Amino acid sequence: MNSQKISIVPNNMILPFILVTSLFALWGFANDITNPLVAVFGTLMELSNSKAAWVQLAFYGGYATMAIPAAIFIRRFSYKKGILLGLGLYSLGALLFYPAARFEAFGFFLMSLYILTFGLAFLETTANPFIISMGEAATATQRLNLAQAFNPFGSLLGMFVASNLILSKLQSDHRDSSGNIIFNNLNEVEKAIIRTNDLNILSKPYIILGFVVIAMLILFATIKIPTKKRNTIPISISSTFKRLILNSRYREGVIAQMFYVGAQIMCWTFIIQYADNLGISKSKAQNFNIIAMILFLISRFICTFLMKIFESRKLLTFFSIGGIFSILGVIFFHNIMGLYLLITTSVFMSLMFPTIYAIALSGLGDDTALGSSGLVMAIVGGALMPPIQGWIIDRGPLGGLDAVNVSFVLPLICFCIIAIYGYRTLNIHNTVSDI
Repeated sequence: MNSQKISIVPNNMILPFILVTSLFALWGFANDITNPLVAVFGTLMELSNSKAAWVQLAFYGGYATMAIPAAIFIRRFSYKKGILLGLGLYSLGALLFYPAARFEAFGFFLMSLYILTFGLAFLETTANPFIISMGEAATATQRLNLAQAFNPFGSLLGMFVASNLILSKLQSDHRDSSGNIIFNNLNEVEKAIIRTNDLNILSKPYIILGFVVIAMLILFATIKIPTKKRNTIPISISSTFKRLILNSRYREGVIAQMFYVGAQIMCWTFIIQYADNLGISKSKAQNFNIIAMILFLISRFICTFLMKIFESRKLLTFFSIGGIFSILGVIFFHNIMGLYLLITTSVFMSLMFPTIYAIALSGLGDDTALGSSGLVMAIVGGALMPPIQGWIIDRGPLGGLDAVNVSFVLPLICFCIIAIYGYRTLNIHNTVSDI
């Protein structure tokens, strides 16, 4: 079958495709307004890099906790109800930033993020397989890449808000003429005043976000969203999991996805620390994150086009090798060139998540919903790896290399694992023709 003659999105599914695709931007916003909080809490709460990275442990840990319950829920009820519940939990977590700022408790902020990502787990577990189902299997990877291409729009907005409404207004990031943070040398009373001010600044965008998400919930509740007819025959959960575990293409896809998300979150979270080593402030460093996301976005659309010409598995392998070489430069350069290469890495990451997702789910049939939950759970890589990278940074220089540079060995390992999966999908898991 020639996929070039098949519509990526059939005419009768354009409206639901647009509505569901809007959710990709919504969780992209949450992801990238949150990444800079690691550095912010590290300064405000005077935390080590590894403890400050608990922000990502809480954020992405919520995905791991709720992915399977979300899949079971949408299988029993519907895609729409899964979306509504996800939006409800999303808004609740965002609004909890108000009391968290009042109590000035790091643990309260972590709990708010944890609940917020319960909602994101429902949205991702619902939206990804729903998008895949909106058309022919032959165009599933292109369709998911197209939908995922709108995720960076939300991410860019999140980065813009973080840079202009949070980071640039923080008194705790003011520096002296030598580039040192003044906050670190203040007395406790002065620190307490700045901490209260900055936590209020940090919480306001989340509170506004909570009300925006409530508006989205009302929109989805009032609009009819047609879905594919679902199989109502009861299926054993344990039998489904057994089949998934025995499916090597799916099993290895979950592992590859976990390492991909880990690499993505590490590259985008610690870009601020990398820039800080070069004497660049947090607000200015966030601008480099924005540039990285613009490149990521442009590359997503280019990759959607390239998949009409090249097989997605070949592109995955090629781009993962590109990621390996760019991260090697990040490790061994100790100047602005290393920062530029860290930004360039986003180009190579752009197609990985949706491509691994579609390859792993290909041919699963009725097991797709629970299979999707496993791939959403793989987002736990974003929870586990940043604290390890933070711990490496806290340990100090190693072998003549700066600690921040050394810490990017972790993303390097991740890209090597993704390259192996890409190679294996070409040479071992090559019996499926619709990917």
